[in-house]
Amino acid sequence: MCHWIHRADHDSLHQLIQMKFKGLNIQKVLELEMWLSSTNTKLTQVNGQRKYGGPPAVWDGPLPGAHCEVFISQIPRNAYEDQLIPLFSSIGPLWEFRLMMNFSGQNRGFAYAKYGSPAVAADAIRLLHGYMLESNHRISVRHSTEKRHLCIGDLPATTKQEDLQRVLGGLVDGVERVSLKTGPGIDGVSAIVAFSSHHVASMAKKVLVEAFKRQFSLSISIKWQSAVKSGVDFAPPPPLRSLKSHMPSSQKLLSHSLNSAWPAALPPHLAQRLTAPPSFCRAVGGPITPQQHLPAQLLPLPGGGGWCHTV
Repeated sequence: MCHWIHRADHDSLHQLIQMKFKGLNIQKVLELEMWLSSTNTKLTQVNGQRKYGGPPAVWDGPLPGAHCEVFISQIPRNAYEDQLIPLFSSIGPLWEFRLMMNFSGQNRGFAYAKYGSPAVAADAIRLLHGYMLESNHRISVRHSTEKRHLCIGDLPATTKQEDLQRVLGGLVDGVERVSLKTGPGIDGVSAIVAFSSHHVASMAKKVLVEAFKRQFSLSISIKWQSAVKSGVDFAPPPPLRSLKSHMPSSQKLLSHSLNSAWPAALPPHLAQRLTAPPSFCRAVGGPITPQQHLPAQLLPLPGGGGWCHTV
């Protein structure tokens, strides 16, 4: 909430919350706001979740690797970080805590807690699985399935591996490797994309379908790739610098810490044109760009198929 809310009298604050957060437990909302203020805890809200840490302001432990994250489910819908973060911090220092949120301002019933080592994560499962957070509400704590590979389907048959990796690197964070799949039962070309973490892969899954529609008028499919066979030929990271380093972050500090969750939306940099390799533009027919707004560096594709940035 904005700082001026702290100066409002108690009755006015209740009225404001009742208007803004219909259906919420007002007392729980107030308790969260007071906890955030008293502990100086900072939360970040992005793409339907509220995040603490990643890492926190003070962190002297190891960087998390595999098997360091736990998945928490069956959380009461009006339970918030003021209950959950202290509980999971009692097992060991939290590197990150993410609570999934919906439009109403309630949580979606599940969250993720990440620690600095697999041993601490295992302790959290052993000690907190079945913990009664509230009356008749026992939470479930299990190992998080940290999938890091997405399968992108319905790509044009002429798609090139290095071109696709460059395009993806300009749209989303954490792209490490790309491999293409063709053969019987595969329409066009499919790609397996490896990301640096489950979190960035999940964020990419939310935005890439819309991104390809906006940039290329191309309808792709996207799903989790459950397993990657050894020996898959991944493209090496492209030498060119990612365009995203020059774009504003899609994350915003939780200035309204109790505001309802944002929908999954395209990052701000997708409002700008993507500098895609000309060969990829030709493969998809070119990004759709109004002719009257074409900058000088745009060239028409042969046959009137669209327009493409020169690189």
